[in-house]
Amino acid sequence: MSRALLLREQAISFVKDQFATHLQHNLNLIPVSGPLVVLDGTGINDDLNSIERPVKFPIKSLGDQKAVVVHSLAKWKRIRLKELELEAGEGIITDMKALRPDEDYSPIHSIYVDQWDWEKVILPQDRQLDYLQATVRSIYDAMCITEKSVEERYPKLKAVLPKEIKFISSEELLQLYPNYTPKERENAIAKAYGAVFIYGIGGVLTNGEYHDSRAADYDDWSTDNAAGFQGLNGDILVWNPVLEQAFELSSMGIRVDKEALLKQLKIRNSLDRQALYYHQLLLKDQLTESIGGGIGQSRLAMFMLKRKHIGEVQPSIWDGETKKQLITEGIELL
Repeated sequence: MSRALLLREQAISFVKDQFATHLQHNLNLIPVSGPLVVLDGTGINDDLNSIERPVKFPIKSLGDQKAVVVHSLAKWKRIRLKELELEAGEGIITDMKALRPDEDYSPIHSIYVDQWDWEKVILPQDRQLDYLQATVRSIYDAMCITEKSVEERYPKLKAVLPKEIKFISSEELLQLYPNYTPKERENAIAKAYGAVFIYGIGGVLTNGEYHDSRAADYDDWSTDNAAGFQGLNGDILVWNPVLEQAFELSSMGIRVDKEALLKQLKIRNSLDRQALYYHQLLLKDQLTESIGGGIGQSRLAMFMLKRKHIGEVQPSIWDGETKKQLITEGIELL
């Protein structure tokens, strides 16, 4: 069994190396180091859907000032772009490790998160739906090239991604499947097209509900776009034939400008956050316009290697019942 695990680890590394290389080339990204922790109370940590609790601890050498383990680096990267003085069209990518202790266990969810966190400088006139879609296509192209490389190296792992990715707004998706839950809508559209980018995630839909929640201060989910809907952000989903469900590989978007930040903070009844360090940088025009996102490393490896459980491609902590159940299914965790 140990030899099989070693071969699996090599396959995981192959997927990650291939994709990172193609992604960096397609988006013109420079690898940089990223932090595991940031100071609490600065507004820099990713608040995800604004309710998950980060891992928090005091730092003795800073007078017990609190630090938090990152959820992701959505806002940290934007600060780093400014510090590195990058030009429009240039970006950064970092190998991010994070902890999300409030994550619910499932075959695709763990408390340990590993992803490529990337961010790219754009011009104000690039804050458009067509720019977002062009960027999505570049990311999807890197995924398709990687999948072909995996098939060449491991012939039993057949490529399944379609040549093109479908674009649809969360509101259009609701109108297409009005009696479905958001997850059911994702399953239906992903199965129909094989790969889809759902954009405009975070605002309230016409049924009075969210497709999915988003924090107010990084992705722009409220600006009117050229398709007649709202939002310049979204998720890349593919159809996973092993799990027979929609499978999210990336959450990304054009980031808020001053106007969108204030609008979304007001919608979320969080205007008090504008006093935080990160928010003040943005409101004082000290941050560049940008687009960015996270792409799950374990998720991508799981999809490319046709694995049933995320624990097969990453080490994490699992409860006893989950481990017993997986043993009965012949699934060996890392």
